[in-house]
Amino acid sequence: MVVSMTNVRMVRAGVLDVGYERHGAPDGWPVVLLHGFPYDVRCYDAVARRLADEGADVVVPYLRGYGPTRFADAATMRSGQQAALAHDLHELIAALALRSPLVAGYDWGGRAACLVAALWPGQVGGLATCAGYNVQDIAAFAVPEPPHVERRLWYQYYLHGERGRAGLEAHRAEYARQLWGEWSPTWGFTDADFEATVGSFDNPDFVEVVVHSYRHRYGLVPGDPAYQATEDVIAGSPRIGVPTVVLDPVDDTIDVPSRTDEHQRHFARLVDHRLVPGGHDVPQESPDEFAAALLSLRTATRPR
Repeated sequence: MVVSMTNVRMVRAGVLDVGYERHGAPDGWPVVLLHGFPYDVRCYDAVARRLADEGADVVVPYLRGYGPTRFADAATMRSGQQAALAHDLHELIAALALRSPLVAGYDWGGRAACLVAALWPGQVGGLATCAGYNVQDIAAFAVPEPPHVERRLWYQYYLHGERGRAGLEAHRAEYARQLWGEWSPTWGFTDADFEATVGSFDNPDFVEVVVHSYRHRYGLVPGDPAYQATEDVIAGSPRIGVPTVVLDPVDDTIDVPSRTDEHQRHFARLVDHRLVPGGHDVPQESPDEFAAALLSLRTATRPR
């Protein structure tokens, strides 16, 4: 059952009561837009308007640990592992009875979108992903990167210890704002832009989910046993067979653009590979380009 709460709706999807916003015509072509860390649904405001104007039924959920989304059972592990994000999206699509939606995202949201496209390809009509194949190779994470790469990952290593957990708990807004600035050096976001999102980090599960995510991907903590079978499949780096558009932001300091042939290794049906202006938060920094990519994907996947 879906319950309205001002502009936020709630739906039970798997282990979560998911908060989401919906734009456009209920009978339009469905698309699900997934935000990253540390952002929220506000990053898609302009994109959602553009897609709704083109006849889309746009669903924008808050990920686990963000905004109004809550765990249905207090006993459920507050996991941030990639398989959990995949199951969350899988369950949301089913709960809302969306028929072959396009799924799109970046960062954590891009990971969820890529994994649903890989694991349940019959559930989605197409994929738009920023920075390409957002699937973690946990075994490979044990191998150190060159120092110039490692220094960019301070925010992950910070959370590997209890000092970092306490720091995130005490300084959620400052931590997030630091990353916004580092990852998007050409984006002159305003105080109002940030304030529109920062409240989502007050979710009671935010710290636990985030810390688990950045520890699990390095094999430092176990995952939720409920997702182990899925993690085993993910470990094989499954190739994605649904029609896909990759957007590579040219000013992103955390995800450097890759060549088209590198993306083709992971996507069997790569419709397009686009370099787009801006940094990590592609939909908020380059909404026209993000919306245009989804419209081109819609054209490519539309029944003839």
